[in-house]
Amino acid sequence: MAIRLPEGSWWDWDVVEWNAGRLRLGAGHDISYAHSLELVFTEPVLVRCPAVFHDPVFRAPAPEEVRLVADQIGETPPVVLAFEADAGGPDRASCLIAAGQLEIVQGTVFRYWRELAAGERLAPWVRPPVA
Repeated sequence: MAIRLPEGSWWDWDVVEWNAGRLRLGAGHDISYAHSLELVFTEPVLVRCPAVFHDPVFRAPAPEEVRLVADQIGETPPVVLAFEADAGGPDRASCLIAAGQLEIVQGTVFRYWRELAAGERLAPWVRPPVA
């Protein structure tokens, strides 16, 4: 599966949320305080990517990558996404994510406490200040 991202500056990426039912990647031009794009994978069954990465190049998975997923989980899930990204090392990291579903979500997600305007959200770890 190859994906098309909406227009924007999606250089900075990280894992925003990861549990048994969901993997959420956040992206933006600088994610220090907020991000404005999310790739939300439902029912992730295989995840091979760093927690923080930059400038990913998404592509269709190679046949051997699809076979790897199928061999490990017993079937080929609906979503198999492959990409290469800068993870800080001398070579680009080769990444692979397999899941039941992928949703691309746009909108401002703040990474610190603040009052929200319409359409804005807070990252899952943000809590109100203690009085």
